[in-house]
Amino acid sequence: MSRPRSPIDKNIETAVHELLDSRAESRIYVYLLRKNGARSDEIISGTKLHPSTVRELLSKMYAQKVVYRQKIKTPSIGKNPYLYCAVSPLVLLRRRVKIIESRLNKIASLAAETNGTKYVQITMDHQEGGL
Repeated sequence: MSRPRSPIDKNIETAVHELLDSRAESRIYVYLLRKNGARSDEIISGTKLHPSTVRELLSKMYAQKVVYRQKIKTPSIGKNPYLYCAVSPLVLLRRRVKIIESRLNKIASLAAETNGTKYVQITMDHQEGGL
């Protein structure tokens, strides 16, 4: 019998949800971080999400480079399964920072156009060793 998700896991999933599109993606991402990689069947049982949801989201997350995958060699006949791993949370944060910078700069350029002021480029400072 599996254990229920802890409040800490739920809080982490909520924080990751700010960076990803859905709660289900957040659950998959946090699960992969905790397990340091897993096959789709392990993700299905570990997250308690529907198999088709997991497979669809893994495909989407792979295309968006939120997860990466490696073929697992098996001695049996048939398809070799993938081992899915999550990218670093810092990678997700850097992507979010770029999106926020872009949106702020669009707003700033609109304001400059409407009132005739000089446009200022907005950038978020990245500390060494940080983001």
